[in-house]
Amino acid sequence: MKRFLLGTTFAVFGAGLAQAETWQMSADAPDGNYLTQNIRAFADDVARLTEGELEIEVVSNSVLLKRPELKRGVQRGIVPIGEVLISALGNEDAAYSADAVPLLATTFDEAKALWDASRPIYEEKLAEEGLVLLYAAPWPPQGIYMNSEVTDASSFDGVKFRAYNPSTARLAELLGAVPATIATAEISQAFSTGVINGMITSPSTGVDSQAWDFVSHYYDVQAFIPKNMVIVNQRSFDGLDEGVQGALREAADLAETRGWEMAETATTEATQTMADNGMQVLPTPEGLATDFEAIAETMRAEWLEQAGEDGQTIVDGLN
Repeated sequence: MKRFLLGTTFAVFGAGLAQAETWQMSADAPDGNYLTQNIRAFADDVARLTEGELEIEVVSNSVLLKRPELKRGVQRGIVPIGEVLISALGNEDAAYSADAVPLLATTFDEAKALWDASRPIYEEKLAEEGLVLLYAAPWPPQGIYMNSEVTDASSFDGVKFRAYNPSTARLAELLGAVPATIATAEISQAFSTGVINGMITSPSTGVDSQAWDFVSHYYDVQAFIPKNMVIVNQRSFDGLDEGVQGALREAADLAETRGWEMAETATTEATQTMADNGMQVLPTPEGLATDFEAIAETMRAEWLEQAGEDGQTIVDGLN
């Protein structure tokens, strides 16, 4: 009888172990970035809410999959879950570039309204490709980094300007600059070797890359507020018990709320960090503001034409 009970105990324990699952997750930003910190908190919530049935191992800084490879990698099941900059997908579908259209949404409230308007469209598109959208969190508003004083668009003539999605490449062209696609991890080297001498990105990326080592001026133009989204392979999601699926979505809801709150705090802190390290943190010069509005109008018209009905639906959702 003792032998039977002992065997039963091991069988039950073994069955419990078999139900536990570990996912590797590709996170976009480095460990010190609040977006990655939020993902790690998301992973903790998943473990807690599923009582250990699902564990997520977070690998940061796009080590598992580079940004251009992320969506396809999750589709193919190379990793079951990952984080990607939404506007990085703009080449495959212009609708994904909504949050990189200059001056369309420049405050966090406006960015949240834009997210609410665009999320249903993204969910449908991703579902058609075997992906589940869990949540999104914003970067800080985008500013311009230069090694010299900026007055207006003419200050960018011939400048080799970092681009990280189709919209920033087009923005560089309209400013008169020469776009160069540079990954976040390569920013410092690109500046030091002269591959680029200007860029538009967030204060957080400025801190992550220690921008004060290679540029002197930061202009807080608040051009737009891009977002990262977390996506899951549909087959991997369907393979989870219904209760675990619900817990995963609950953890995602917590992460989205927390991510938006963290972004506002990070914006202030990162901007101050750049100033504390000797960078000139400046408002948008009047001449550049005027030129930027004209460029934004051009880019919005181009985006609406490219995104078609989806783009119009998103814009209508803002009103």
